[in-house]
Amino acid sequence: MQEPVTPVDPDVDLHVPADRAEVRPSPLPVLAAVSAGGVLGALARYGISTALPHPPGGFPWSTFLVNVSGCLLIGVLMVLIGEVWSGRRLLRPFLGVGVLGGYTTFSTYVVDIHQALAAGAAVTALAYLVATLTAALTAVWAGSAVTSFAVRAGRARAESRRESHSERRP
Repeated sequence: MQEPVTPVDPDVDLHVPADRAEVRPSPLPVLAAVSAGGVLGALARYGISTALPHPPGGFPWSTFLVNVSGCLLIGVLMVLIGEVWSGRRLLRPFLGVGVLGGYTTFSTYVVDIHQALAAGAAVTALAYLVATLTAALTAVWAGSAVTSFAVRAGRARAESRRESHSERRP
């Protein structure tokens, strides 16, 4: 015989859509996490762009560095969130959407290409376009692959230690 399920809040009837809305999590913590992370990411990007300025026809190293390193970190983060830190509701919005979304800037990438073309540096613009796409995609893959390997190796090492520990006990 099954015991009847009693609701946490007896005033909420889960069969009534308006009542179900009362038990949904608020989106405000997620929005706050994205906003706070976005501020941090944008400030980091601004700092790098200020430290590494480029002339109008020059290669935009700061944007290149930001986008490639951001893609590497996105690859790392997605593995860690999926395999190590699962179940943390605000981690992906804060780090992935917020920090790394504010940090990476593919809109500036397009503006940099346009400015290089306008300055008559078509070769630089094309090299930057191809280099960024290639390096960014490679960075996501490398971050994901290396982190997956490290997580599996760490788990295997931990399991090996547990097994050798349990063998020593009588």
